[in-house]
Amino acid sequence: MEQAATVGAAEERLREDFALLDDYRDKIEYIMDLGKRLPPLADELKTEGNKVRGCQSQVWLAAGLEPESGRMRLRADSDAVLVRGLIALLLELYDGRRPEEILANPPTVLQEIGLARFLTPGRANGLEAMVARIRALAGAYASAGRPAALS
Repeated sequence: MEQAATVGAAEERLREDFALLDDYRDKIEYIMDLGKRLPPLADELKTEGNKVRGCQSQVWLAAGLEPESGRMRLRADSDAVLVRGLIALLLELYDGRRPEEILANPPTVLQEIGLARFLTPGRANGLEAMVARIRALAGAYASAGRPAALS
């Protein structure tokens, strides 16, 4: 699937996709399918420094800034297929965006599509931890104003 041009367009795509799904089981299956299609993270990026704290499962999130475009590149992985699907949703929203765009667009669409209604409290906390990590990295890149390699 080609990435949407903006966070707003990605949010609209998610709203449309989830509107087609009738019940929570369909939504969970859809998210798990996204997780199965997520490319694996290279083993050398599965470090303690890239680990997301606060997740029930193991989650690694690596980020870098493209020097020529100033866009953040995000890569992530988990040992749980449902969490991999949640990662795929976040990457759809934020991968390849400028840090300022990420900071200006909190993921309110995740509540709009009803994720909180069918995630366990532990999974919901993990999702919040992943969002917080992405936003913290975006804040660091925005304030530093310097490109950094994927790490």
